[in-house]
Amino acid sequence: MIGISKLYCGTVEPSDMLRYGRKAKEMPSHLLQFSEDKKPIVVWNTTRRCNLSCVHCYSQSADKLYDDELTTEQGLALLDDLADFGVPVILFSGGEPLMRHDLMELIKHAKKLGMRAVISTNGTLIDQEKADKLAEIGLSYVGISLDGMRETNDKFRGKEGAYDAAMNAIRYCKKAGVKVGLRFTINKRNVDDVPQIFDLLEKEDIPRVCFYHLVYAGRGTNIMKDDLDHEGTRKVVDLIIDRTKDLHDRGLKKEVLTVDNHADGPYLYLRMLKENPQRAAEIMELLKMNAGNSTGIGIGCVSWDGKVHADQFWRHYSFGNVKERKFSEIWTDTSDPLMAKLKNRRQYLEGRCSTCRFQDVCNGNFRVRAEATSGLWAPDPACYLTDEEIAK
Repeated sequence: MIGISKLYCGTVEPSDMLRYGRKAKEMPSHLLQFSEDKKPIVVWNTTRRCNLSCVHCYSQSADKLYDDELTTEQGLALLDDLADFGVPVILFSGGEPLMRHDLMELIKHAKKLGMRAVISTNGTLIDQEKADKLAEIGLSYVGISLDGMRETNDKFRGKEGAYDAAMNAIRYCKKAGVKVGLRFTINKRNVDDVPQIFDLLEKEDIPRVCFYHLVYAGRGTNIMKDDLDHEGTRKVVDLIIDRTKDLHDRGLKKEVLTVDNHADGPYLYLRMLKENPQRAAEIMELLKMNAGNSTGIGIGCVSWDGKVHADQFWRHYSFGNVKERKFSEIWTDTSDPLMAKLKNRRQYLEGRCSTCRFQDVCNGNFRVRAEATSGLWAPDPACYLTDEEIAK
């Protein structure tokens, strides 16, 4: 996760983190990525069921009942363990989490335990009553997926009317006083809509947007051909930086982030190095605090059936099941070779990743993408930095 507005526009400084000792429990949510203790943010896919059929869905969800989902009792026990372990944020995801009957109870329990609770949703099931309830139980944030403007989004999500329903959900959440933001997965099908997404932020007064790079997992492997090439990625990242700066310069406070491609950090640094070397040095300090890809370290996943994964995209490998052993025990058990290697991966990186000068701010980028194309420790094919840019 690369905070474009934080880094490029200088809305945070290295000293901001030091005031909190870089401890996750002490830091406000917008600074958590810079914490030193790296207690994992946990994505809990509370259900696999979903009312939409998105072309890039990593969980390959459908609108049907699935067996073996954690019961309410098992879910509450999971939350108890996560809180005891020091997990700062629990992200309720799916499928579509709002299709789970006890979601409100689970969110309420997480909040009672002192964790920040957020949900990732397509938004189509949020009406004003539900938004008011989310506000009442203290939900910290609602991330609503919107992968383009009306026609683009509805094709991407497999249902006509999905865009309008999502936009209504944004307005309902704002009216209820719940912080809300957009989640946008960049690919060839929707890249031309990125400028309009920035227009939408301004028009609808939406405070936050996360631009995700495509990850080759689940149905996402079926649209690998639609991923941007390196030139296209550089162009859209430049566009995101430019539009973020424009908003900032006009006094419009928007949090803009890119997610799932840690090459964005060095790329932003190299750009700033030409524009403002002093700020570039501060960006590098912040990137080192961020520490790059955090799969198996600062982010983890619990599936609907209780399986523990290195992140939400790594569904083909499980470290254990919370029905049998606590998440905290599974997460700290480095007798599993993959868990051990992910926590100390740099010695295993191959090819140009093994000699890259930005290892300490990228940490090898996304291993799932590498595994889907060349091999687990091979270079991430989505890294768009040139050999000259990464040379030591």
